[in-house]
Amino acid sequence: MVGAFTLGAVVLAGQLGLFAGTAPADLGVHNGRLKPPSLQPNSVSSETGLYPEHPQKAYAAIAPLRYTGSGEAAMARLGALVRGIERTRVVTQDGSYLYAQSTTLLMHFTDDLEFRLDASASVIQVRSASRLGEIDFGVNRARVEKIRAAFGSP
Repeated sequence: MVGAFTLGAVVLAGQLGLFAGTAPADLGVHNGRLKPPSLQPNSVSSETGLYPEHPQKAYAAIAPLRYTGSGEAAMARLGALVRGIERTRVVTQDGSYLYAQSTTLLMHFTDDLEFRLDASASVIQVRSASRLGEIDFGVNRARVEKIRAAFGSP
């Protein structure tokens, strides 16, 4: 009985937004790159090569999204795709940067999802990270790979 009550209280806390966390103040593009991966195994980043000594480099490494044609058109297409993802809202989008927040269904944990146009390489760099918790159970990687499949990255 106590276990069921505790589980119910935790779920209720999540539904009330107590596990949403606060958006990091240092998101965005700084010095031509996105924020490094988290220090815990709860994020992915296509820019891990820029941080060779990072302790989560191996866990966080993920490929950028590749595109052909116009980079701005690719970012616009990506923005439309991200807007269509359940429990995800685009917070900021301009021609070369997109920031969105994704919320889990039951506990309402919030993850920050960023994309940066790297037109010189014909790729869109990506970073997806959990705000709270030390592990993400592969959720951020799965989200980016689902986006990649829908985006049709060559």
